[in-house]
Amino acid sequence: MPLPNDLTSHLATATQRIEPRLIATRRDIHAHPELGFEEVRTAGIVAAELSRLGIAHRTGVGRTGIVAEIKGGRPGKTLAIRADMDALPIHEETGQEFASTIAGKMHACGHDIHTATLLGVAEVLRDLAPDLSGNIRLIFQPAEEILEGAPAMIADGAADGVDMALGFHNMPDMPVGGFGYVRGMALAASDRFDIIVQGKSGHAAHPYASVDPIVAAAQLITQLQTVVSREQKAIHPCVVTVGMVQGGATYNIIPERVHLKGTVRTLHPEARDVAEAAIRRLCEGIATGLRCGVDVTYRRLVPSLRNDDRVLEPAIRSVENHFGLTAEEKPPSMGAEDFSAFADRVPSFHLLVGAGAPGRDDRLHNAHYQPDEACIGLGVQALSRIAVDMLRA
Repeated sequence: MPLPNDLTSHLATATQRIEPRLIATRRDIHAHPELGFEEVRTAGIVAAELSRLGIAHRTGVGRTGIVAEIKGGRPGKTLAIRADMDALPIHEETGQEFASTIAGKMHACGHDIHTATLLGVAEVLRDLAPDLSGNIRLIFQPAEEILEGAPAMIADGAADGVDMALGFHNMPDMPVGGFGYVRGMALAASDRFDIIVQGKSGHAAHPYASVDPIVAAAQLITQLQTVVSREQKAIHPCVVTVGMVQGGATYNIIPERVHLKGTVRTLHPEARDVAEAAIRRLCEGIATGLRCGVDVTYRRLVPSLRNDDRVLEPAIRSVENHFGLTAEEKPPSMGAEDFSAFADRVPSFHLLVGAGAPGRDDRLHNAHYQPDEACIGLGVQALSRIAVDMLRA
């Protein structure tokens, strides 16, 4: 169909027509959450809906992901739009009628919202595609919460032939109806470390006859904070957090070992290198000074997410023109998002979609999180309008 003269009104009407179905789909997915690389049921719902719409797609991409293709009527660039599908290992406490039916698992980050939104985008753009110059690639991604889904899909070809990419995320700290963006570096690189401090066990009354890994681990935890305060440039944000300390079993025994798990977040590549080198050096120093063994496993997960002005500028202009509003510029966050793996390959932009329900003070990754479902239809309109404007003849 030719692009309507009043595209704003057309997208609003088209979205309003399908919104009840999208909300029902979201609630179904919400009630049956699946963790990273377990999204078999969710992927099945997506595949069935794409088949109903007559949209060509591949399943099993990056293990449990789906890639769909909408061909435009004329040659042009390929724009990828990505949504994540996985849930979190959190026990839901919302009391909603459609609350999680699986103990210890919940869509506490709104990926159910994202999946339903991208299905709506698929339906809207399918009807407009013949008058577009270029193609839309819809990427339904697993395992974002463990930062492994995007690299897995890319390894299976999900980004091949893509010229630019859009990601998006619901934001409870923004009211529903609002949109936001971050210029430049938006989200942090995320790395993980496992440190085993190996001592020599013995009686707590005779520490001189042992090598105490708890004392060594305690000193190391304190010293790790100097990676931020004394190793990094003040203008280079860095976070080093030890999230797990495990060692010992009772009052009067010095244990054999202590296990530390932690994360490192940085915005700049230089800061990332500095942090890893400093952590390794501090571990060596503790080993030498306190007569213990220190084994470090350091894993780089995803790079920082950089929004490219070549995609950000036209995308924000489309959203502002469509809704008649001013999008909110936000500061960078030290949170991480594996959409950065796509953004590391092609010019990309990660849109922030307001999801805050009136009168609520919600947070992501929280057992009580209840995003306002109106953000689904608004997200469909925003992403569809961006895609049409960027691929318009």
